[in-house]
Amino acid sequence: MTHLNSSMRWLTCFVVLCSGLSQLQAQEDNQPPKGYRALFNGKDLSGWRGMGHFDPYKLAAMSDEDRDAFFLKNKADMETHWTVQDGALVNDGKGVYLTTEDSFENYELWVDYWTVPKADSGIYLKATPQVQIWDYTEEGGKWNIGADKGSGGLWNNSAGAPGKDPMVLADKAFKQWNRFRILQVGERTTVWLNGKLVVDNARMENFWKRDEPMLRRGPIQLQTHGGEIRWKNIFVRELSSEEANTWLRDHGDEGFKTAFDGKSFKGWEGPTDNYEINDGVLRCKPHKGGTIYTEAEYANFKARLEFKLPEGGNNGLAIRYPGQGDTAYAGMCELQVLDSEHPKYEKLDARQYHGSAYGMAPAKRGYLRPTGEWNFQEVTVDGSTIKVELNGFLILETDLSKITDYMGNSPHPGKDRVKGHFGFAGHSDPVEFRNVQIKTLAE
Repeated sequence: MTHLNSSMRWLTCFVVLCSGLSQLQAQEDNQPPKGYRALFNGKDLSGWRGMGHFDPYKLAAMSDEDRDAFFLKNKADMETHWTVQDGALVNDGKGVYLTTEDSFENYELWVDYWTVPKADSGIYLKATPQVQIWDYTEEGGKWNIGADKGSGGLWNNSAGAPGKDPMVLADKAFKQWNRFRILQVGERTTVWLNGKLVVDNARMENFWKRDEPMLRRGPIQLQTHGGEIRWKNIFVRELSSEEANTWLRDHGDEGFKTAFDGKSFKGWEGPTDNYEINDGVLRCKPHKGGTIYTEAEYANFKARLEFKLPEGGNNGLAIRYPGQGDTAYAGMCELQVLDSEHPKYEKLDARQYHGSAYGMAPAKRGYLRPTGEWNFQEVTVDGSTIKVELNGFLILETDLSKITDYMGNSPHPGKDRVKGHFGFAGHSDPVEFRNVQIKTLAE
């Protein structure tokens, strides 16, 4: 993929962004533009309920009766501290957070807010803290914890993690309306504040369970944390799987090269007769299989691809494959490509489900799209470490050099390989692949 193509795509995205921004600016307050819907109607609290800083896993574990009682208890608090004035939501700096009744997975969110000196607030995404809002002045008293950098950062990310601090100070003066545009695909989060990019495609960490990806879906919450804050023009647009995949594929694509041209097996070896190509899609033929692999070998690399599973489908990604032998054992590993939720797989070892380094390291489950939809996956191989992101969620991060416990006590003699081919390990099912790209990393 050339730099020119990358630049052209980003120019197109910029034009679309500017067009959308102009469209929104032209709207009357709380009237969504085409393609968006309003989460606040400008009149009352319809579509919202009260919930503070509360663990969503505990909420999900409640019975329906207990959950209803929980929200009923919060309703009086919400109605005490939240009002509607002149077409704006107004919070007095106290009480529970205003929380959408609906949940969201991949979406674009627009929010206008107005606040006062020494106020502290934020926006919880999927019930997870937070896109930060606070007093950015020295008088606000929080320069020691990063307030001098301004609002918009993913405040609860780990120290030094991408996105924790905004890239630029973009806040307007107090009692002026600020505008957020937030795009979240999986846990990949991009934030613009007043038209300036402040967080660029950073992973939003799971505050509630640091070793887990974010929840797949969740509500949006408007935080109150001291000081009056007002909100209006709260619009959301849910992204299709195709749009989400395009964002993940094209963002940060510098250095990636096409590994499969969509038309032929040029650059590939192995039993290619067991696969077929149609309309840019590589498909394992039913009841066929075997590992096909790139002619090129890779040491450290990133691979991006899309895949579609049939019901019960099974395939795998061959990592540092030597060109012969069982991919899971002869190569560094086989990363599972599997319809993990199919009933026939319910009793597998945890190290056999989708995204896992087969027989060695289990991936987190629950992030595959429904069978028949295209999924996006990025794999990073660096030394002995492997990361797997599925649909924008980090489902595997492991160091194979530290693995000593193997499924069935079967060692993996190839796991310490430092170089090899990339490929697909067909297992007789018509699993499909497209948009296969690889980027070489420094050794």
